[in-house]
Amino acid sequence: MSPAGPVLSSEDPPILVCADLQAQYLSCEGAGDSEVSRLLALLELWRAELWPVLHLKRIAQAAWFDPSSNLTDWIEAFRPQPGEMVFEHPLPSAYSSSRFAEYMASLKCVHCLMTGCCLDETILATVIEGFHRGHRFCVVSDAVTCLQSIAGDAEGYRAAMMRAIGKFAGVAQSAGLIEAAASEA
Repeated sequence: MSPAGPVLSSEDPPILVCADLQAQYLSCEGAGDSEVSRLLALLELWRAELWPVLHLKRIAQAAWFDPSSNLTDWIEAFRPQPGEMVFEHPLPSAYSSSRFAEYMASLKCVHCLMTGCCLDETILATVIEGFHRGHRFCVVSDAVTCLQSIAGDAEGYRAAMMRAIGKFAGVAQSAGLIEAAASEA
């Protein structure tokens, strides 16, 4: 990662990590249309370039209490495609999935771009734990959504989350990544 953000190279592109793109999270109050559209634009770019995509799915809320519920289902536009990795995690950090932890440990010099839902849970916890394990993450700040916000000050809450994340990971904007990908092509 350069000081200006991740370097996009077709020889060694960063892994796009899409966190918790499930119905229960995208239907929340904190899921803004602009963040979701930027996330979709990044996902479409990664798929078009055949760059690696990794999906995280939170399975903490037990579906057996309401088996007819579709809250943990993928949002159709974000449903993983063949060749994309999927890891289910029971706790906020994706590292609570032993498969995810083993996969990340097996990679040398990997850098990941975090996008998706649950900025204040999954993304925060995964970035902090990844930092302590020596893994490099960069959060795409305009392509993530918060689950919770303090009544009346959602932007302040989001800004506080991004300041905390900035101590453990890089922070980038989707426009810069899309522009870097276009100049790489």
